[in-house]
Amino acid sequence: MQKYRNIIFYISTIVVFSGIMYWFMMQGKSLDKGGLAEIAVPTGSTFDNFVCAITENFHHPLALLLLQIVAILLTARLFGWICIKIRQPSVIGEMIAGIVLGPSFLGMHFPEFSGFLFPKESLGNLQFLSQIGLILFMYIVGMELDLNVLRKKAHDAVVISHASIIIPFTLGIGLSYFIYLEFAPDHISFISFALFIAIAMSITAFPVLARIVQERNLQKTKLGTVVITCAAADDITAWCILAAVIAIVKAGSFSSSIYVILMAIAYVILMIKLVRPFVKRVADLQTGKGILRKSIVAIFFLILIISSYVTEVIGIHALFGAFMAGAIMPENTKFRNIFIEKIEDVALVLLLPLFFVFTGLRTQIGLLNDIHLWKIAGLIILVAVIGKFIGSALTAKFLRINWKDSLTIGALMNTRGLMELIVLNIGYDLGVLGPEIFAMMVIMALVTTFMTGPALDIINFVFRKTPSTEENDDEETSQYKILFSFVEAQTGSTLLKFADNLTHKMNGNKSITAMNFAPVDDLHNFALEDYEKQQFEDVLHTSHELKTTVTTMFKASNDVESDIINLTKKGNYDLLLLMLGSSIYEGSLLGRLLGFTTNIINPGKLLNTVKGRTNIFDMSPFDDVTLSILDKTSIPVGVMIDKNFESADKVFIPIFDLGDFYLLEYAKRLINNNDAQIIILDAGGQIRKNIEIRELIRNIEHMAPNHITLRTEKIIEKKFLDSQDLMIISRASWKKLIESKSLWLPDVPSTLIISHPN
Repeated sequence: MQKYRNIIFYISTIVVFSGIMYWFMMQGKSLDKGGLAEIAVPTGSTFDNFVCAITENFHHPLALLLLQIVAILLTARLFGWICIKIRQPSVIGEMIAGIVLGPSFLGMHFPEFSGFLFPKESLGNLQFLSQIGLILFMYIVGMELDLNVLRKKAHDAVVISHASIIIPFTLGIGLSYFIYLEFAPDHISFISFALFIAIAMSITAFPVLARIVQERNLQKTKLGTVVITCAAADDITAWCILAAVIAIVKAGSFSSSIYVILMAIAYVILMIKLVRPFVKRVADLQTGKGILRKSIVAIFFLILIISSYVTEVIGIHALFGAFMAGAIMPENTKFRNIFIEKIEDVALVLLLPLFFVFTGLRTQIGLLNDIHLWKIAGLIILVAVIGKFIGSALTAKFLRINWKDSLTIGALMNTRGLMELIVLNIGYDLGVLGPEIFAMMVIMALVTTFMTGPALDIINFVFRKTPSTEENDDEETSQYKILFSFVEAQTGSTLLKFADNLTHKMNGNKSITAMNFAPVDDLHNFALEDYEKQQFEDVLHTSHELKTTVTTMFKASNDVESDIINLTKKGNYDLLLLMLGSSIYEGSLLGRLLGFTTNIINPGKLLNTVKGRTNIFDMSPFDDVTLSILDKTSIPVGVMIDKNFESADKVFIPIFDLGDFYLLEYAKRLINNNDAQIIILDAGGQIRKNIEIRELIRNIEHMAPNHITLRTEKIIEKKFLDSQDLMIISRASWKKLIESKSLWLPDVPSTLIISHPN
């Protein structure tokens, strides 16, 4: 009765109020005022009017801006992914994406489409948003600087850092002497031009360098600490010099800029002595709460905006104010992490690619249309590399650092990345850099950043250690080595429990290694040590409870699957354990409509489909990363589906065909090391036909009586599955269960899917 009552009320309400609205509309017609200009009414057909309206909507400023953002994000992610696959920082791909969408490629080959997507009148909106993104980015850069490390290690690094600025700065001024007459815009003095070329030669991209150090696993080494400190000191010094250079350029001479520089010094002192203690006090009040109230967030955003506004008004650019606001943030790691998380994704993922494309729209590589101009571009690159790479390396060698580390420092300090583009755009906006020299300098930024990875690889190859003897070769060969890799901290503990079940009684003849990979872009240098400790906390606690030894390995990575595959090749492991990953479509309406849960929007899968290696609509139950590891790894891989796994005391192993018999090896190990009770199910009827397999099972039973049982029934009851701790199954058989929608699936216990290399 209640249901009908609600329906009657709903219908009555709609009818009554619709009638009232209609009455008001009819009565309101009598109130129409005469003498108004007639509104133009479309005269075409209904469809033509619809097409006309849609066309106008395409050119609406907001619609156009949204379309530009979509195109920019897709292109930036694509080129970023390509660069990650060739072991380059994703920022290089984003820089290239900007050039591709600009007049150097899209405008040259598809001028009509380029004119539609990036009309000149729309560039103001794009520049405005990109500047907001840069302000937020520089705020993050300031927060990423670990001032504690600077204070502790500055004595070791300050010489290298300042040498890596003064040498390229001097070379930049020397270069300016030879190219000023040809490339400086009219009415720009030599001092202004030379200072901007010099500071562009001197900059180092601290964020990119920090991520390369993490990816190369150098952060715990003395070399990593030195180079991070050098880059941080370089960043602070270079931005202070840039502020002075901007003041001089705007004033026209050093003497005219003296008041601006004095105001800038007063601003810095005010930020350090007055604002910094205030923000520390605010942060201390929030310590231990784990969250930031909106009022606190508002305070820090106000400090950021006011700081940027003050430096812009003074005449040293808003970006310096944003950098300074970040640098004075409280040094509490947890506090900085919480705040960075609030703004990082919007700044780096959404707004920053707009800056790359805006830079690309300014970069006209087509202007370099003769060999002379390309020679000048080559000279700029050469001077940049000599100043930063060679200058830093020779300084480090003078300080008695060995040649390998000295050259590594030089290669890393030569990384310019996004910071270089920021400096160049400031110079372009001030009119100091013309289109030709701007394009050359952008190319230099790309080349010097791109060469960092290959240079490090060459240095490592040249100075590689050649072992004279194979130490402990026999011991390593006799060991059963397990590597398990995990992302979430709690899953590592589960994988360790199973690894211990396989090897518990092997004593010195086993080796268990826990590997944790973290995405480079998600980590900050100042928080790396705390993050690693947190990730391994559960694993180390579990190893203590199990009284087993585990080796921990931590690595920041841009390409987790490739790093895992390379590690298994180098480590001579016998088994790799993973936790089953999740697809972005799993459990979604799209996933149900498509009928599978793997992530199809994946450039790697698309590429493999084109090559004929896989099918884009593969019904595999694995996510793409796991699938790639299974296909490319040369050792057995076990993928765990966890349902509160604790110990493999009762294990169920279904055998569907002859290819599954390798699973008996794991049954034998579990019996020997964990006294497990194993039930073998002859699901495919293959065991009773094969004398050799039956004999193998009898041998296991003879060695460990009452620990292995063979069953042949086809129907498996829920009660039996509930009684088991673990099911071990082959990859091929698991796929069959998924595709056939087996009645077992909802009730299976924790499952280990083992893929054996062919």
